[in-house]
Amino acid sequence: MTPLIDGLQYANWSEKIFRQLREGGVDAVHVTITYHENFRETVLNIERWNRWFEQFSDLIFQGRTAADVTLARDTGRSAIFFGAQNPSCIEDDIGLVEILHTLGLRFMQLTYNNQSLLATGCYEAEDTGLTRMGREVVAEMNRVGLVVDMSHSGTRSTIEAIDHSSRPIAITHANPANWHPALRNKSDDVLRALGQSGGMLGFSVYPHHLKGGSACGLQDFCDMVARTADLMGIDHIGIGTDLCQDQPDSIVEWMRTGRWTKQIDYGEGSASAPGFPDMPDWFADNRDFGRIATGLKATGMDATNIAAVMGGNWLRFFDESFGARAETRKRYHNVAE
Repeated sequence: MTPLIDGLQYANWSEKIFRQLREGGVDAVHVTITYHENFRETVLNIERWNRWFEQFSDLIFQGRTAADVTLARDTGRSAIFFGAQNPSCIEDDIGLVEILHTLGLRFMQLTYNNQSLLATGCYEAEDTGLTRMGREVVAEMNRVGLVVDMSHSGTRSTIEAIDHSSRPIAITHANPANWHPALRNKSDDVLRALGQSGGMLGFSVYPHHLKGGSACGLQDFCDMVARTADLMGIDHIGIGTDLCQDQPDSIVEWMRTGRWTKQIDYGEGSASAPGFPDMPDWFADNRDFGRIATGLKATGMDATNIAAVMGGNWLRFFDESFGARAETRKRYHNVAE
């Protein structure tokens, strides 16, 4: 049976949400564990997750490989895969890429809205593409099996990451800009290149990324998914809800402002103090994935393709992406030539 996988969430995690994951049949989820935190602070976040894994071992466990998705299904639990929405966790040290992968990190964005040491974010006026360090870090991420995520990056930087990466990259949570022109949504050129390179797009249900915002209808969303399948290929799309369940509004300020400004960064979708928008009425929490599957069926999508979008494509991508290159395996495990 095909798994149900969410390509990105940043919830205020609790036993309630872990139980909702199980009620919704979510077999695996890519979870943001760090934004602007440095390496040591990221390790503290991992420590917190380790306590949850111990406390709620009947509900969740840490995922490291695609095989853990199958294990989750077989044991009635949800596999949690770690990700970073900014490269702050590697500071200015390329050696920390491998360390964080060893600790379980499986996705890392090269930018979060702003220019980073690696690439340009989607809020910058000028996109200069991958930096010298960015090219080196992408190569190191490819080597160890850490997915390059360009969800918050500018167009040129994203295209260069696709071209420079020797492994397919991901845009874990975004939608097509031709459907809704948010700064974070992606052009047809980017999406076409992503699909042609074997990469993955996770469709977001976060209201600022939806046409009509919180009032966006389920069928409008699902029709958009079906059209994007025609553009990118059905094998290269999945769900990446960007669900921020139960987070206080102060977290939006932290996400946008971090440590780079003393001012409030209002960000997209609002001219007032940052806060979380209301979710659309068809997706409140992890128990609502079935509604998306039903909406996809109403577009005329067949059962095989629906299963691929709801998790099968992410599972294949995990299998292809999380393992180290052969030379890395030989280095640490003395694998014979």
